Amino acid sequence: MSDVLLEAGARYETELEIKRSRFITVLARVSTEAEARAVIDGEKRRFPDARHHCSAYVVSIPSSAPIHRSSDDGEPSGTAGRPMLDTLLGAGITDVVAVVTRYFGGTLLGTGGLVRAYSDSVTQALGQAQLVERRIVPRYQAALPHSDAGKYVAAFSSAGFNPEVEYHDHGVELRISTERGTALAAMMAELSAGNVGVVQIDDAIIEVPYLDKHDATPLKS
Repeated sequence: MSDVLLEAGARYETELEIKRSRFITVLARVSTEAEARAVIDGEKRRFPDARHHCSAYVVSIPSSAPIHRSSDDGEPSGTAGRPMLDTLLGAGITDVVAVVTRYFGGTLLGTGGLVRAYSDSVTQALGQAQLVERRIVPRYQAALPHSDAGKYVAAFSSAGFNPEVEYHDHGVELRISTERGTALAAMMAELSAGNVGVVQIDDAIIEVPYLDKHDATPLKS
């Protein structure tokens, strides 16, 4: 099981103008419902004179269904927050909040026009986003001598792994979280001439660039 998210710390801002109404969208990664609300409150403080600050967010909960929330913030019911939420859900993204601030331009857009405007605002922001995939993968450990640790770290880094290193008086602990356990073990055996092995110790959460189903570029673990 994996999740698709905005990259860590991401915050994107875009703007649409439709019949002189301005739709300013902020899209941000969050990890809790409180963080999502803080982003919404921040936009209200940033644009206190705007007529509407419509919002939607999706927040994952371990071992439970994600939280979905939306707000029309004074727009006709179902014309803003829900279309925004549906756009996020349709993109398959979690741990994200979208806020669309509207400055009214004097021309009514009608129900269909509002739905399109708020959906398009979020879609435009998503089009700017860099996405990552969050996965649970095995984590492996190996014990290395101080004298050769640098060689191993350089080799595994070059091969697309992401080694974590801890130095101790008795030696060096190397940890690598990856789905490529067989390749990792084979590489370790070759580098050490069979003198060093890797052991799976637990699982870890990693984030890698998201591979769209239409993109044939392989992910690195």
